[in-house]
Amino acid sequence: MRTWTRVSAGLFGAALALATVSGAAAQTKMPSTLRYGSGLMDVPVASVLPHLAVVGTFSGFWTSNDTDFVTDDNGVPIAVEPFESGFNSDLSLAVGLFDRLEVGGTFQAFEDEANGGNLVGAFGRLSIVRPQDYGLGLAVGARYVPGPDYGDGIDRAPGRLGRADRRLRTTLGGEDIDTDFSFYAVADAELPGIDSEHLPRHDFTVTGGWGSGMFRDGDRLPWYGATDSNGWFGGVALHVELAEASLLTVMGEWNGFDLNVGAQVDVKGVRVGAHVLGVNYGIDQSIYRSTKFGLLGSVAFCVEQGGLCRPSLKDRVKPDTIQLPAPPPDTVVVTRVEAPPLPTGAPAQICLATGQPVEVLVTSRGDTLVGPSRVAIESLRPGVVFAGTYAEGRAWYEADEPIAFEKTPYARSGGMVRLNCDGITQVGEYMGVPLFVQRGAEKPYKMLYVPVRPGVWQGYEADLRKT
Repeated sequence: MRTWTRVSAGLFGAALALATVSGAAAQTKMPSTLRYGSGLMDVPVASVLPHLAVVGTFSGFWTSNDTDFVTDDNGVPIAVEPFESGFNSDLSLAVGLFDRLEVGGTFQAFEDEANGGNLVGAFGRLSIVRPQDYGLGLAVGARYVPGPDYGDGIDRAPGRLGRADRRLRTTLGGEDIDTDFSFYAVADAELPGIDSEHLPRHDFTVTGGWGSGMFRDGDRLPWYGATDSNGWFGGVALHVELAEASLLTVMGEWNGFDLNVGAQVDVKGVRVGAHVLGVNYGIDQSIYRSTKFGLLGSVAFCVEQGGLCRPSLKDRVKPDTIQLPAPPPDTVVVTRVEAPPLPTGAPAQICLATGQPVEVLVTSRGDTLVGPSRVAIESLRPGVVFAGTYAEGRAWYEADEPIAFEKTPYARSGGMVRLNCDGITQVGEYMGVPLFVQRGAEKPYKMLYVPVRPGVWQGYEADLRKT
């Protein structure tokens, strides 16, 4: 495995250097599996990568010396050889297509015939119902890895740890071990976290499914598997927003044989993680039935946007803020007093990010007055605000970054303007901020309008290059 470790580390380093370019990119949420694209550590999920998102992953785990019991066709030991301890590494490359399909290759070993030959496979997953659309998702997929070849004419099956093992034959102990092809169906539920000012924004992903091949075969072999899950697997992940475009995912899973736990941090598409495999084993009984510690590094690059894929939680529908004018509070009249004259101003309407107008008064000095008492809006902030979500104060807006809508980049164009709500309509959103176009505009849209603050809008023009 040492030669393959050097090769895979070099390939991952090259992918990391290529992915250091910046730019507006599509959003991702799920972390990288150890060998098979996006998902948990070894368990698939129902979501897939965005269109033309490319993810390269280098992972591995450490093992101590293990006894290799070479067996005959009935599983009876006929020789004993030691497994060499060290770091067992894997490399995978996954690509998203049409927001519905994820395909890729898994590179688990490049060895000579004496050590089992090359282990190079493929995987794919089709999303039938996308969890980001409905909160519930459904997908089907497959994994293929050829068995190792030691040149002795014996057919062997690939193991779930991604390394060659001469003990794992296709027929062993009266059981057929068919792990070359693994087919599965998986369902997801994406659950919003608890909204609290004392907690960071977070989401949950709960996944479960059934699979053949590596998810179930070999469970009757005492040194390979000790449970009979019949192919059922599942897992749960907690996604925590550390900062804009930065996520921490803490996860646990059951892959049909092992209970695995791990964590990954994704900072603007660059992911690092640690994992512990087989925490359900109390003592080391074999390389499979033991607890193993490992590390992972991954890079997610979005080709269409020319930059790293930014991680993001599921968008939430924000509750409406206090409506203006607000109802007057209950009062107790103690004495009769003469109320001072109300401030005066010219009536006007401003268009909110909700697409609805609100009536205000504008004084000769430019103050905006609201409510029955005609109070200046500046004196009410931050306690009372207009409804809607606005771009002002968000990192991508303040940094003058381009935005992406329907796979088209848009750049800021001209100064800020005021718009009439009757003349615009909402067509989508970017990073939680709604996007509008002029009513009657036809696709592809030439100009988008982003609400900066109440009544103030910024235009973004398609295919406009910054100078």
